[in-house]
Amino acid sequence: MSSLPSAITLRPGVVKDAIVDRLERALGKSTAGASRRDFYDALAIAVREELAERWIATRTRVTQAHVKRVCYLSMEFLLGRSLINALSSFDDRLIDEVREALLGFGHSLEEIAAEEEDPGLGNGGLGRLAACFLDSLATLGYAATGYGIRYDYGIFTQVIGADGAQREVASSWLGMHNFWESGRGGIRYRVRFGGHCRAMRDDKGRVQSEWMDTHDVWAVAYDLLIPGNRSPAVNHLRLWSGRAVEPFKIEDFNHGNYAAAVAEQIDAKNLSRVLYPDDSTPQGKELRFRQQYFCVSASLQDMLAQHLADGRGIDELERAFAIQLNDTHPALAIVELMRLLVDEYHIGWSGAWQMTRRICGYTNHTLLPEALETWPVEMFERLLPRHLQIVYQINRDFLEAVSAKYPNDMDRRRRMSLIAEDGDRRVRMAYLSVVGSHRVNGVAKLHSRLMRETIFSDFAQLWPDRFINVTNGIAVRRWLKQANLGFAALITEKLGSAWENDLEDLERLKWAVDDADFRQRFRAIKRDNKLRLAKTIELLLSQQVNVDALFDVQVKRIHEYKRQLLNVVYVVVRYLRIINNEAPDIVPRVVIIAGKAAPGYLMAKAVIKLINNIAHVINNDPRVGDKLKLCFLPDYDVSLAQEIMPAADLSEQISTAGMEASGTGNMKLSLNGALTIGTLDGANIEIGDAVGAENIFIFGMTAEEVVARRAQGYSPSSIVNSNPELKRAIDTLESGLFTPNNIADSTTVVDRIMSDGEHFLVLADFETYAAAQDRVDALFRDTDEWTRKALINALSMGPFSSDRSIREYADKIWGIKPVI
Repeated sequence: MSSLPSAITLRPGVVKDAIVDRLERALGKSTAGASRRDFYDALAIAVREELAERWIATRTRVTQAHVKRVCYLSMEFLLGRSLINALSSFDDRLIDEVREALLGFGHSLEEIAAEEEDPGLGNGGLGRLAACFLDSLATLGYAATGYGIRYDYGIFTQVIGADGAQREVASSWLGMHNFWESGRGGIRYRVRFGGHCRAMRDDKGRVQSEWMDTHDVWAVAYDLLIPGNRSPAVNHLRLWSGRAVEPFKIEDFNHGNYAAAVAEQIDAKNLSRVLYPDDSTPQGKELRFRQQYFCVSASLQDMLAQHLADGRGIDELERAFAIQLNDTHPALAIVELMRLLVDEYHIGWSGAWQMTRRICGYTNHTLLPEALETWPVEMFERLLPRHLQIVYQINRDFLEAVSAKYPNDMDRRRRMSLIAEDGDRRVRMAYLSVVGSHRVNGVAKLHSRLMRETIFSDFAQLWPDRFINVTNGIAVRRWLKQANLGFAALITEKLGSAWENDLEDLERLKWAVDDADFRQRFRAIKRDNKLRLAKTIELLLSQQVNVDALFDVQVKRIHEYKRQLLNVVYVVVRYLRIINNEAPDIVPRVVIIAGKAAPGYLMAKAVIKLINNIAHVINNDPRVGDKLKLCFLPDYDVSLAQEIMPAADLSEQISTAGMEASGTGNMKLSLNGALTIGTLDGANIEIGDAVGAENIFIFGMTAEEVVARRAQGYSPSSIVNSNPELKRAIDTLESGLFTPNNIADSTTVVDRIMSDGEHFLVLADFETYAAAQDRVDALFRDTDEWTRKALINALSMGPFSSDRSIREYADKIWGIKPVI
């Protein structure tokens, strides 16, 4: 019997043949009858096959070398599209030939790539950071696996209604076949909930606990491949999907109980249905808790299974794996690892605890109290009774150590206890993460200092060496090489391609800041990027914008501490200046805002609605013309960000000082040549140090001044009454000019920012913010000097690569070396 010829490998010289081969053999389509989606699918199949070969080779090398691996646990991974990212990781000749081949079929690569939906696996900076880190781990040749949940619908699709309000619609990212993932039906683990515990002595007299009569679900694995840039290494992101152990009960069905027949399958699937279910209800809170345990339990079982399959003993575990907790969401991993070691592998308590602490590291991402998760003891007792016993034992041992160091200090014991005893007893997951990890890191110098001085001050006194800083970074491959083709090509022309894997190589290009021809070429590239974004704005909003205006960008999750309201109040000030003929030569601006509000965060949703209502008035006022446009771009995601970042002139990083952990949007925007207007918060401080104080627009209070201002009492009304322009803007908002159909849409928001003691001090920095914006206008009028400073920003971003971050994690926390 003759066999079919093997598939044509995607290689330079045979790209067109490889695409045709996948169209015909995998999809049963001819080139004449193939749609754009067909071409996308065919190309995706060919690329993924090449990645799979590299992945298998990588896993083989890792297994044979017995190197230490990283398990990166995160509840979200904001990956972005895969096709161009994968193609870009290969030799440049390949992507060039793909472009040429697709043009021969009547399509551009960008058109074909647009057929792909952004994976609905993340929301904001936390998830995007995790994605950048996976990119760097593969690029640098470290053995690593990301672990998360395969959300069916992920984060919601944001739709803006006719009234300007956000509506949440289920994401459809899995609506079409996803060729980038591989279902691993053979890799599944039981995850247990409920039941009860009993303790018995074994034949050696040791107390052994048994967790019994549990309700179990399957966690089924799906893998997404993560290629390294210009590297043979390919790692993977393993995602878990919930399945019922008994998906269909035929007896119930036959008795007419149709809902009961599939109830267990529905409950199991709910564990992987959506990212961050609304937790404003008890059911939503419980689902979040169950999701977090589902993710870490399956991930740790998988880690241990791999370890044993490699022929290594449990006693070698800390030399074989490092676990990193991406914020508090995976904190249950500490307790679950203890349960597995003690109950399943019969390691003694002391040895298991030492092993767990040496394996686990914890990254804290926020100082906000609401983000430092706590879970009711009652919920633990009902859903994870064995884990609550372990938490109690960890806490008992820990408090004994505290008492030994600080005898008779009962208040310190109360403050540091893993169990909050005031009112509803709750388990403090951030404290558990600190106690159960050998390293705790913040994500910017200021954040790390404040973390030690505020929320974890008692722990930092007890263990000063446990707390370190690793400033966040971004994956330059996606945020420059792929997002800004023109600028990337210009850099490569001058430096070669080494900068792609060593961003600090940009330092060698600093001379170009003073080269008139280089500045002119950069300016032309920026204008092309603004033209591209202008077309997207027109497509999304039916709004034309002036590409020669200053593109003023604030794109991030909508939250009061990020102070989108400060931006919007200033937009109203500019609007009133224009219509009152007070600024005839005002610098034209296009103010671009994007981001999602959590479904249960009513004030954030009110802010979105107000922004859109203000935009409707300003953008349709003939007195304004091209002098000012306000554009809220819906459904912000990675793909939209890749259009916005290269087009931005001004980057708004205006959070209340001391509240933004790091920010990575500030890095992406600076890398693409935007100047920052920002507070001394998060990584803005380090960016300012890198670019120079004269090349960044810093305003407002410091973190220490914010604390002092709150302590002395904050009265927004006195600020407003002392600033005529600000008062006019607030009065205009309250008048209902922007919200004639429902004045409360304005007054609800105004009442919040005008309330005494308003926590985020939105108006406290208004005067210095407005003054900084005046400096922005003055500089933008000097086109050449603005370009010069924009280039200084872009070429100073070498330290803000996620490659640098990962090397620091590898050296300071994980103790790992590259395998490739």
